[in-house]
Amino acid sequence: MQLDIFRANLHQPEHAAAMLLLLDAYARDPAGGAEGLKDEVKARLPRALADRPGVHVLLAFAEGEPAGLAICMEGYSTFAGAPLLNLHDFAVLPTHRGAGIGRALMTQVVALAEKLECCKVTLEVLEGNAPARALYRDCGFEDYALDPAWGKAMFMQRWIGD
Repeated sequence: MQLDIFRANLHQPEHAAAMLLLLDAYARDPAGGAEGLKDEVKARLPRALADRPGVHVLLAFAEGEPAGLAICMEGYSTFAGAPLLNLHDFAVLPTHRGAGIGRALMTQVVALAEKLECCKVTLEVLEGNAPARALYRDCGFEDYALDPAWGKAMFMQRWIGD
């Protein structure tokens, strides 16, 4: 299988279209909330991501077709005093799962973090997404905890507006 993984230029229409196709497919998946992206989000997202400093989009193409996606955002670890890379969205189309694309894409995410001199890569994953959790563990990720007596970190959110 011919697999190409590269950094997207979202100002290029073909890269923007591939990113939207992959992200919408992920959003429609039960692991992504089972609801596709809204049209207004699709209309503004490529340019918004392209114009935002510290956003990195990696695309995986298998046999010339979009197959996987990683959207990463730079942050900063105050405890380490160094940049970090948060893997915000990570998806492989169902038709391409099990072919090693996720592992290859994750290898490129880690390589990007190393190039950016990041101290770590962070991500969040749903408890019920066993295949993703297994991949992440196989790629060296662990639950985040400072002291086991305090337990693992929990991901929380609060919506602003609406």
